[in-house]
Amino acid sequence: MQPPCSKKVTPVCLHGCCPSQFLGLTEEEPPISKSRSTTSTCRRNFAVTTTSSFFPNTQFTDLESLPLLQESLSQFKNAYPQYLKTIQVDQIRAQEYYHLSLSNHICLDYIGIGLFSHTQFQNQHSSILPIASSSSPPPECSDFPYFGISHKSVNLKSQLLHGGQGSELEFTVKKKIMNFLNISENDYCMVFTANRSSAFKLLAESYPFQASRKLLTVYDYESEAVEAMINASEKRGAQVMSAEFKWPRLRVHSGKLKKMIVRTGKNKKTTGLFMFPLQSRVTGASYSYQWMSMAQENGWHILLDACALGPKDMDSFGLSLIHPDFLVCSFYKVFGENPTGFGCLFVKKSTVPVLEASTSTGIVSLVPANKLFCLPEDSSGTDTELEQASRLGNPICELPITRSFLDPISVQSIRNRRSEHVDASQMHESEATTEQQGPENSNQLVQQGKGKHSTNCSSEIECRGLDHVDLLGLILTSSRSRFLINWLINALMKLQHPNADERIRLVRIYGPRIKFDRGPALAFNVYDWKGERVEPALVQKLADRSNISLSYGSLHHIWFPDKYHEERERVIDKKKNGEKERDGNRRTEANHVTVVTVALGFLANFEDIYKLWAFVAQFLDADFVEKERWRYTALNQKIVEA
Repeated sequence: MQPPCSKKVTPVCLHGCCPSQFLGLTEEEPPISKSRSTTSTCRRNFAVTTTSSFFPNTQFTDLESLPLLQESLSQFKNAYPQYLKTIQVDQIRAQEYYHLSLSNHICLDYIGIGLFSHTQFQNQHSSILPIASSSSPPPECSDFPYFGISHKSVNLKSQLLHGGQGSELEFTVKKKIMNFLNISENDYCMVFTANRSSAFKLLAESYPFQASRKLLTVYDYESEAVEAMINASEKRGAQVMSAEFKWPRLRVHSGKLKKMIVRTGKNKKTTGLFMFPLQSRVTGASYSYQWMSMAQENGWHILLDACALGPKDMDSFGLSLIHPDFLVCSFYKVFGENPTGFGCLFVKKSTVPVLEASTSTGIVSLVPANKLFCLPEDSSGTDTELEQASRLGNPICELPITRSFLDPISVQSIRNRRSEHVDASQMHESEATTEQQGPENSNQLVQQGKGKHSTNCSSEIECRGLDHVDLLGLILTSSRSRFLINWLINALMKLQHPNADERIRLVRIYGPRIKFDRGPALAFNVYDWKGERVEPALVQKLADRSNISLSYGSLHHIWFPDKYHEERERVIDKKKNGEKERDGNRRTEANHVTVVTVALGFLANFEDIYKLWAFVAQFLDADFVEKERWRYTALNQKIVEA
């Protein structure tokens, strides 16, 4: 039966008018209509333009053979003339995120949405520091974009039913986020969580797995947050199942997933919890919203993981086609400098009665900036001192406070080189003609995104990071990232080792390659001239020395057809091959592939991806890794005095 909402869906056009999530199931396409045929033609034309416009019939075998930045940028703009319409992003970046150019640091290691801009952070930081360092009392209210989180000892169901609106800060931030995501307060209630992992674990410990015993996940990568959900669910009796992904493009194995979703027999009880992302945070693969529609028709509760969606994808999705029972997203503070933040768990009001009371932790309160400066004069403001101030009975600091932080994306922990650190991250100078402060029209543009400013902190807290994305809109941000990520994939695939008996490509792409509706994330590995993989952790470290922040993670739940048996033996991670992964009540041999990951935020520009391409091209030198190893040793060797 065709879902009733499918008739309302407009096919995706080449100009990015509609999000890719509105596409039908790939393996079970409906009869091709005229509009669908036109859409398919536009999408094919986009792929042809990408492959034919950049370096046709060309392979680059050394770093010196790469075209210069300006030559590549000119070619890029000629192939994608609509990219010129995204100059607003460059203007905002030059004025509000100028630190990205000053630091010459390229941030490609985490994905998500920032609340504040760097300029906003710096201006308000400067204005409040004198108060913190003097004997003057803290301000009564402040829109300084720094806050703490305080853990609350409440269960999820009680908080949803009786928690109220919270503090003025929480009420304002919550309202801004719900407006940004286009979520109605009449339909959903929301709680703040410490991070994405906490949101998943909190829900797992409140969901009625005794009655609805199944948990079905659709993730092509390992994630601490997802594992937290799975472990907590299993402890409560859940039967965990996972979708599989076909090698080599990692498309969803639709036949297997459909069998797990569709109910058999006459049992009309709720099947369980269907945990679904519309897009992979690692490979950039997009999945059809119709999987959620199918799950709803078969009695599943839907948990939509929106953490990997683009800045305005949720606004376009609008929850009007699918009304998930639960939705999780996360926000960080300042892109490229302060990736700490919090998670958000939304619960549909009609679903709240289904939840069970639990003693789980993870719900937090947002503590405003003025309460962060209630410490003694000699305090350095560390997390430990904040907690001590609370235990001493300070009337302002009523609760233990910790710095908020962004939830990790992958299992591995890597160092973040900016002012804050995260356990692991996924997931940007401008090619525009604007100067650092931007032209006059740039200033007017940014002013539009600032919103009104007032001393009334209950209603006028600025979130200029959200305002900028709202100003740009879906079509502009999605088109820009589409042009950049597809150019990068095409450029990486043009790198080939010289003087090899066989044509050995330097880079292997995992998941979708050049594709109109792929996301702005990319998973790949680098191979040497002998065809052996360079360890992703080493690639990440060498990139870090070049001021490029990458990450690495692990793909899993991969299904290899028989014809790829030999290839499977070459690509899987032998260190993890002995592990077992869940498949219902049984465990099957794990197929893990460790990969380098890239994530493009909405502020990424062409120079960012060109520099990444040039960095990867250095591996065409057979001695590059060894040279870097000796160089690092020489720079860091200890001086021994005689």
